Amino acid sequence: MEQIYDKYHESVYRLAFAYCKNRADAEDLTSEVFLKRFACGKEFDTESHETAWMMRVTINLAKDLLRSFRYRFTVPLEDADIPFETPEESEVWHAVMSLPAKYRSVIHLYYYENYSVAEIAGMKGRSETAVQTQLYRARKLLKNALERSMHNGKENSAVLQRGR
Repeated sequence: MEQIYDKYHESVYRLAFAYCKNRADAEDLTSEVFLKRFACGKEFDTESHETAWMMRVTINLAKDLLRSFRYRFTVPLEDADIPFETPEESEVWHAVMSLPAKYRSVIHLYYYENYSVAEIAGMKGRSETAVQTQLYRARKLLKNALERSMHNGKENSAVLQRGR
């Protein structure tokens, strides 16, 4: 149990956080995923099957939470508190976190967890084409968000310079 927890804890937590954007809910989801894993007692043929199972359960529980009555009428009050090496990383992270959940999850799995399109399709129960389409749309949304952010940053800097 300890080995399984050590192996998947970070990935499960990050995926849960990518969905709910709230540390407390991500921690609760992570705990619930591991409770389900240990309760099922399932033996997997390969490590990739186990990984896919863990990610699929995380996705399902996160979707259940997002559909829940409690979650619909609350707003997360906490920011990510994730350290960034550069401001650009922070802007990209915040742009990713502002995406709708279905796009946020594929971006997270593809870029942050380094899963292939085929692996993501298996985890999400979708076709590879559907995952590729979601990645395409998510990248387009990210590009637009980052371009707006850069444009607003230039306007803000021009206003500051005029005020001097």
